[in-house]
Amino acid sequence: MNNKKLSVYLPVIFAVILVIGIVLGMQLGQMGHGFSLVRIKNDNKLNDVISYVNKNYVDPESKDDLKEKAITGMLQSLDPHSVYIPASEFHEATDPLLGSFEGIGVQFRIENDSITVIIPVSGGPSEKVGIKAGDRIVTIDGKKAAGIKITNSDVLHKLKGKKGTTVKIGIYRRGLPGLTDYTIIRDVIPTYSLDIAYMVTAGIGYIRLSNFSAKTHEEIHNALKKLNSMGMKKLVLDLRGNGGGYLQAAIDVADEFLPTGKLIVYTQGKNHPREYAYSTANGLFETGDLTLLLDEWSASASEIVAGAIQDNDRGEIIGRRSFGKGLVQEQLDFKDGSAIRLTVARYYTPTGRCIQKPYKNGTEDYYNQYYHRILDTETGKPDSVRFPDSLKFTTPKGKIVYGGGGIQPDIFVPVEKDSLLKYYTTLINKGTIYQYAFEYTDRYRKDLNQNKTFEQYDKNFRITDPIYEEFLKYAGSKGIKREGKDLAASDARIKVMLKAYIGRNILDNPGFYPYLNNIDLTFHRAVDYLEKGK
Repeated sequence: MNNKKLSVYLPVIFAVILVIGIVLGMQLGQMGHGFSLVRIKNDNKLNDVISYVNKNYVDPESKDDLKEKAITGMLQSLDPHSVYIPASEFHEATDPLLGSFEGIGVQFRIENDSITVIIPVSGGPSEKVGIKAGDRIVTIDGKKAAGIKITNSDVLHKLKGKKGTTVKIGIYRRGLPGLTDYTIIRDVIPTYSLDIAYMVTAGIGYIRLSNFSAKTHEEIHNALKKLNSMGMKKLVLDLRGNGGGYLQAAIDVADEFLPTGKLIVYTQGKNHPREYAYSTANGLFETGDLTLLLDEWSASASEIVAGAIQDNDRGEIIGRRSFGKGLVQEQLDFKDGSAIRLTVARYYTPTGRCIQKPYKNGTEDYYNQYYHRILDTETGKPDSVRFPDSLKFTTPKGKIVYGGGGIQPDIFVPVEKDSLLKYYTTLINKGTIYQYAFEYTDRYRKDLNQNKTFEQYDKNFRITDPIYEEFLKYAGSKGIKREGKDLAASDARIKVMLKAYIGRNILDNPGFYPYLNNIDLTFHRAVDYLEKGK
């Protein structure tokens, strides 16, 4: 080749050599890092990734599992309350809010690796065939259900089912030989969000709600009607530990306490125009003195009710700052039985505050804030959070309230210091008092069942010295040392809790909360306020 031709082709040759060198270099570099390059030509990135992982991942992964993981991860990255509900968990997640489910109708507890009936639901299919409190479910549909490390989830899966279907269970009952077989026809079982409603004194009523379901308004309306007929002039509404539920249920409950035309809540989102909810003339307790109890786990619908009461100067909030969930979820159901709950709006209290706490540091930090607040409140500090003036709002009567992280109480009640009641706290944390009460009830159920009402139980049963001595020996056999600064105070509380737990085993919540409230500082602070006005 002459010099002239070489001068023409030389740049081309160099270019080709350069390209080949770059490609080889990339491949060698990628091989050195343990991956190879695959180019995707389509625009559907999510499906392409799922298909690629399904085909090439080192371990087997089905496309359906990958899709569920992708959806779960996507929603988790948005906020702590947007979630994916697999079909296998759908009923567990939604039944408590529907106000009913389909099954056999028993409250149960797994004790010593056996399913023990705590109490059959009144009027339910189990009670109708003769199932009693204390019965052990040993077999289900001919298969062993005791001594096999069965879980609560396993029991629910086996006993729940569509209305009209049957389940056969084998029961062991103390005092009877062998097993007794029952065939139970499943039915609709009501679930209740109202734990208890009773008169504390001649004029003060008490209502405790555990959630806000489809039936909550009906339940509280009936409870108010009953307490009003018993002479209620003042009320303690307990929403501690109530994690919320349906927005409409919260609106309806707040309406019971507010006069006509008061703003209860409004919601607004990017694609959800502002919507307002106002009170009507249908409330049954619109003028009587009202206190509302909150704690760190009062959230969502509980905070809507508390915000409406506080912002309308309707009553006093007592306890500790609520959780701080001001996001509204909308549920989308899929044909396979799964669903997603997506945050679509924020809700705002009547003064205009959003009480959603920050979640920019991730879900773990979001929920761990609870523990930091508990440590602060144990020292007697109302809260470690100092809200800026931009989150300050004023009620019609001039009270200063804050947004940005839960409902702050008007009257703060700190967490009790564990160090003063070490023995009692240890027993509670280990479940020892509950376990002894369960075993005691099981031994003496025939006698205890003679008490058909709280009044009868309160009058006829007490924790005698022999019973308490037996309990102390029981606790000692579990390795719990009787020690602490104030043993007399621990003893007094233990006796109250023993009677409360035994009462719950035979009378359900009506045999429990009236005793529990005897040692509840927040409850007593509310009653004192209603009695003395301070």
